[in-house]
Amino acid sequence: MEKSLYERDFNLWISETLKSLKTKNMETIDWDNLIEEIEDMGRSQKNALESYLQRLIEHILKLRYWEQEKARCYRGWRSEVVNFRNRIKRIIKKNPSLKNYLTEQYPEIYQDAIASMSQQFDIPSEKMIESEKILEDNYFG
Repeated sequence: MEKSLYERDFNLWISETLKSLKTKNMETIDWDNLIEEIEDMGRSQKNALESYLQRLIEHILKLRYWEQEKARCYRGWRSEVVNFRNRIKRIIKKNPSLKNYLTEQYPEIYQDAIASMSQQFDIPSEKMIESEKILEDNYFG
């Protein structure tokens, strides 16, 4: 069986699909792969947001609780906190509807960060840091 253009040359497939969309030539569009690519784009943004959020929470936890490494790593961790917040804000600025997704996913991502960081240092049981607090520009734990 001959491979489709999508499988043979993805970049050419994109060019041809764009051309078909611009000229409204609906008969030549590879709808199944186009739908899959659009779904993947949405997943990609969500995955990036989740990753940046988890890294942000982890660095806040480091700043708050990892006393043995704080003197050596403090400035780097703060820099990473700023970086991760900026990345999150950019994604949400371009995709405002993802703010609701972030709020929905926050408790699970927070627990993932706790599980990961508790392997490196002790984290006392406490009330979860709210997502609004984590995203505040001047909050570093």
